[in-house]
Amino acid sequence: MKADLLASVRTFVATEHQLFVGGEPRPAHGGARFDVQDPASGAVLTTVARAGAADVDDAVAAARAALPGWRRLPAGERGRLLWELGNRIEALAAEFLQLEALDNGKPTGEAAAVDVPLTANGFRYFGGLATKIEGVTIPTYGGLPVHVSTRREPVGVVAAIIPWNFPLLNCAYKLAPALAAGNTVVLKPAEQTPLSALRLAQLAAEVGFPPGVLNVLTGFGPEAGAPLAAHPDVDKITFTGENSTGRSILAASGGTMKRVSLELGGKSPSLVFADADLDAAVEGTFGAVYFNQGQCCVAGARIFVQRPVYDAFVEALAARVHQVRLGSGLDPATTMGPLVSASQRDRVLGLVRSGLAAGAKPVVGGATDPAEVDGCPGGYFVEPTLFVDAPPDSDIMRREIFGPVGMVAPFDTEQEAVALANDTEFGLAAGVWTRDVGRAHRVSDEIRAGVVWVNIYGWFDVAVPFGGFRASGYGKEHGIEALDAYLQTKAVWMGLS
Repeated sequence: MKADLLASVRTFVATEHQLFVGGEPRPAHGGARFDVQDPASGAVLTTVARAGAADVDDAVAAARAALPGWRRLPAGERGRLLWELGNRIEALAAEFLQLEALDNGKPTGEAAAVDVPLTANGFRYFGGLATKIEGVTIPTYGGLPVHVSTRREPVGVVAAIIPWNFPLLNCAYKLAPALAAGNTVVLKPAEQTPLSALRLAQLAAEVGFPPGVLNVLTGFGPEAGAPLAAHPDVDKITFTGENSTGRSILAASGGTMKRVSLELGGKSPSLVFADADLDAAVEGTFGAVYFNQGQCCVAGARIFVQRPVYDAFVEALAARVHQVRLGSGLDPATTMGPLVSASQRDRVLGLVRSGLAAGAKPVVGGATDPAEVDGCPGGYFVEPTLFVDAPPDSDIMRREIFGPVGMVAPFDTEQEAVALANDTEFGLAAGVWTRDVGRAHRVSDEIRAGVVWVNIYGWFDVAVPFGGFRASGYGKEHGIEALDAYLQTKAVWMGLS
């Protein structure tokens, strides 16, 4: 049974949502709007303003106007505002859990364990780092009669373009380090999931962020994202999303010499060796594939298992997948919600069909029609699926699926396992399951990925850098390293003679 919506959530959803520019809501130029749907039912939740190029101009101008005051604000005050925003998110956790379930479809239990606490902690962590941005003094190599120091300064106006799979959490990934460093931001959430970003903008204004420091443009990529990426008065773009969109953003930004950081997803492997704790490996790989309906950039959907334990592993993982309960994210009994949209559901089902056509065999699932769920007519559900015998060159083994679909294949040797793991254009994440400490180190060294988890999978912490190699993009989220993307170094020479 679905949980009753909080009164504050009902009120917020029923609001006529506008853009958030210069510290206040305002309609899009021309009054354009679009529908936001509940993925558990397909019903329209609300409508929001549909930004275009003129709105991008306004938002960038507001961010530019706010930049001098924000960068000169004492670092301790910037940090205090970020810390307070994190506290407010934590205090309103129940509200954000329901917004995420309504807007994205994810179960509230998952959002309670991951999305909301990581978001609150992200703002508090970078709030603390705001006062730790320091330069150095440099003794010159040639012994010149000068005093040389460096300053770490904000880049300027940041365009942050985020995806729909973690609507609230991706806001924190971008906003917290950018704002801590003294930049101002224009945020464009995904058109499928704009509500958390709009609520966050309200909270930022309530805790005292100056007008124009954070601006939110709701709308579509070609109409809002593209002109934002190409805008001559934007100094940096940070983007998380699909690879081809990232390439388009990179191309759009090139003529203006913007800084760009990209997190572009992956096709991550999990390697299960015969000496692994099999129960832990089954549970860990289940989460690697199916958490958030499989809509994770780090989804470990390519599972390679050493042959002596292959059959037992497949049987155990299939039994675990059979325990999934599809339903609305608002139902506490739900363990897997709908996909975010009809188009995403259809894309995943198309890849399931391609896997079957290529000869992959479903151990669980494999349905090529939308799943029907009691109490959720019209929802965008896909039956969780586990394949074996998928050809190595098939689409389901090469392309990012972004849905609840996993593939298991056997291997014999450690060298073969590493080769299989690296047989991809991506390099975001990987999992290794073994009790052999030496093997864990060897394999972690050989895997070409930005994150390797050993005997765990999908763990995140705001202090630990996250980001990929190769086609998975460049730049880091989280940790002190994340600040580098939002800072630039100025050298100051003072003559002493």
